[in-house]
Amino acid sequence: MSLSKYRLLTFDVYGTLVDWESGIIAALQPSLQKSQSPSKPTRSQILHAYHALERAQQTATPSMLYCDVLATIHGPLCAKLSLPTPSESESREFGESIGNWPAFPDTVRALYRLKEKYKLVVLSNVDRESFAKTNAGSLQGFEFDAIITAQDVGSYKPDIRNFEFMLEQVKERFGVSREEVLQTAQSQFHDHHPAKKVGVKSVWIVRPGAIMGNLEENVFDWKFDTLGDMADAVEAEAEAEQQ
Repeated sequence: MSLSKYRLLTFDVYGTLVDWESGIIAALQPSLQKSQSPSKPTRSQILHAYHALERAQQTATPSMLYCDVLATIHGPLCAKLSLPTPSESESREFGESIGNWPAFPDTVRALYRLKEKYKLVVLSNVDRESFAKTNAGSLQGFEFDAIITAQDVGSYKPDIRNFEFMLEQVKERFGVSREEVLQTAQSQFHDHHPAKKVGVKSVWIVRPGAIMGNLEENVFDWKFDTLGDMADAVEAEAEAEQQ
């Protein structure tokens, strides 16, 4: 199998390009600091609780904007973690924190390297405004070839409608077929399993230590720890083909 046969990469953003786990922990700091309890929840406890609440809310309200999903689950998250009940403004700030979540150190440079070979398309579970803040912030204004959000589709991954919508868009806009697309993502739950269902090959960006989105069964066609490692492999393959 050759990476060079593909023409377009579709990226999950939060968890793959952006360190959403650290972003969520940082956004929860005001509630953690207000807690009078001598024992604070661990990073793992916070993220497992967040992921479960996020998944349930997205299933119940597939058309809700992601920033509103965050604001809505903030109170239940605090309750589950035995933290003080947040005010409405505090929950709204939690929802708006997306634009402050940091990119992984290798992300931006790797995107520029990969863009020399592929069309790069966002397939994200957020809303357009939240992604625009991230793109202008930690992604340093990187210009993707297309941006598809859950808001555009009206559902959240792992719903296969998101992938079918993406395939229609890249075929219409770039003339790229299903067999030429690589879903590039960290989450097995949100990305790799549904991508397999619709016949799209995938690259697993593991992000070692990641907690959210993991499943017992891992499906993928290529596997790299970081996006930078993937860019190295793509360039090495291109050099080998030229020799």
